[in-house]
Amino acid sequence: MAALDTDPPHEPRIARVAAAMGDPARSRMLAYLMSGACASAGELARAASVTAATASGHLGRLMDAGLLRCESRGRHRYYQLAGPEVAHALEALALVAERDSHARHWAAPARQRLRAARCCYGHLAGQLGVQLYERLHALQGLQAVPQGFELTAAGRAWLQGLGLQAPLPTRRRYAYACLDWSERRDHLAGQLAESILAHCLAQGWLRRGEGRSVELTPPGLQILLPQLTG
Repeated sequence: MAALDTDPPHEPRIARVAAAMGDPARSRMLAYLMSGACASAGELARAASVTAATASGHLGRLMDAGLLRCESRGRHRYYQLAGPEVAHALEALALVAERDSHARHWAAPARQRLRAARCCYGHLAGQLGVQLYERLHALQGLQAVPQGFELTAAGRAWLQGLGLQAPLPTRRRYAYACLDWSERRDHLAGQLAESILAHCLAQGWLRRGEGRSVELTPPGLQILLPQLTG
């Protein structure tokens, strides 16, 4: 008679990661970090509405799951998402969670600013991010390549019109489509999209709002918005 297999069943890695995300306090911490910025343990404790001691345990759990990384700066420690793939996974989960109530959730006044424009791990998302992506396509400024997109001559000329020299490619993905959480259409992600957002902030066309939200300034309404809407 064959011996019974008494080894414990294999636990997929995804189960551990999902369990780390599943706690409400930890999910609020992750959402707070989706802009791509760093935050201290105290800031994350306030974002999650927990005590400092409780936050420490939650942060340890998120670190163990590979969702966060920590950087020491002098005597202080700062946390951020472990990479853009974590931010994309969080937004993809949000799309699934809200698929039956999407319109109602995004019609709420508290979410209107977030829907208009927000930062998604260093690139522009929301309605403004989708407009940027669609404008580049309308201008034939993007050409499909196996890794996503590369800029065409028309795309480089459009960026130069905004005063931005196209960044040189690095080992990171240069440009690719990212499904937008609120719009359920693609916005632009990658090194190129991050350079565009950084340029718009430096020019004063956009400014950071509360949390992840990004706002058009008066110069942005005059200069940037017409360029995005054609």
